[in-house]
Amino acid sequence: MFGGSIVKPGFNPLATQTGSYAYQPYLFSWGQNGNGQLGLGNTTSYSSPKQIGALIDWSVISATGAFGASVKTDGTLWTWGAGSSGRLGLGNTTNYSSPKQVGALTNWSTVQACSDFCLAIKTNGTLWSWGANNGGRLGLGNATNYSSPKQVGLLTNWLYIANSYDCSIAVKTDGTIWSWGSGAQGQLGQGSLGSYSSPKQIGALTNWAKVYTNPYKASIAIKTDGTLWAWGLNNNGQLGNNSITRYSSPIQIGALTNWLNFSGGFYFTSAVKTNGTLWTWGLNNNGQLGLGNTTSYSSPKQVGSLTSWLSVAAGYYHCLSIKTDGTLWSWGANSTGQLGQGNTVDKSSPVQVGLGANWVSVAARGYWSLSTNW
Repeated sequence: MFGGSIVKPGFNPLATQTGSYAYQPYLFSWGQNGNGQLGLGNTTSYSSPKQIGALIDWSVISATGAFGASVKTDGTLWTWGAGSSGRLGLGNTTNYSSPKQVGALTNWSTVQACSDFCLAIKTNGTLWSWGANNGGRLGLGNATNYSSPKQVGLLTNWLYIANSYDCSIAVKTDGTIWSWGSGAQGQLGQGSLGSYSSPKQIGALTNWAKVYTNPYKASIAIKTDGTLWAWGLNNNGQLGNNSITRYSSPIQIGALTNWLNFSGGFYFTSAVKTNGTLWTWGLNNNGQLGLGNTTSYSSPKQVGSLTSWLSVAAGYYHCLSIKTDGTLWSWGANSTGQLGQGNTVDKSSPVQVGLGANWVSVAARGYWSLSTNW
């Protein structure tokens, strides 16, 4: 962002981007660790989950290629890993292999890390950014890097954030959706290939609920009616509309209205429906679609027949998912142990990570994974 055999009453594993949990999760990581991104105080890679320190109350979690970020239940913000370009928000460009608190404030609500920059929202609805600012992806009206959080405008109604290597997208409390940064492949959804260094509204609709950006030039979103939409680069069918055509404006994926959660890796997408089924599409060279093969698909395909999937997170070429019973599962590329299986063997179908059933939330983007466990 899981022990016991079931999710305890009142527990909400889907409370990402809210910072609200009924339990006190510990933080675990595994996979590649060349920049200390596992937060374990070293740069050793591990193929099984390792606990990060002894602190509890980790709430919202975010992982990207070379660093991690988290908001705790007390509203404090923490980062670790590679510090170049100021991406850790600590006022410097130093690498840290253990979590470091960003400032002393206790009003952070959520954080999203990607590539070499971060976005975050405070409890007062203000939006903040820091790190590398190529293409204006920090939304500050310039291309200057910042090593400490800077407020994006003055508005107090930001709700949901997402970022990729070169762009940022956010949803406001009024249901509008906004984007900024590079639009070279249409990933801003503005109907053009233009770039913007300040937030610009996508269309005029007010029924957007969630948004996610794949690591590289593609975006996906869910509306309040449960429909699924995508735009941007589509060279491997990652938009899911049965084509490889690029789109610079949102297009609907099918006609269903029961999409719940989603995530995306390099050129592929995974999603969970409200009925608990798991679906994937796009590039499948390492079995990251979880379909038992390495065939790529340009439209959603169901992973097995189970109806107990709850949430999903995609790394570069691997996936992790938590079921309603609190078990954690992984599949796809495993060259650095990012599947948490105690080996480096790729898996083309979901395999359970350990025997525990108390996983809370999971994050991945890169060749490593991050999760909370109570």
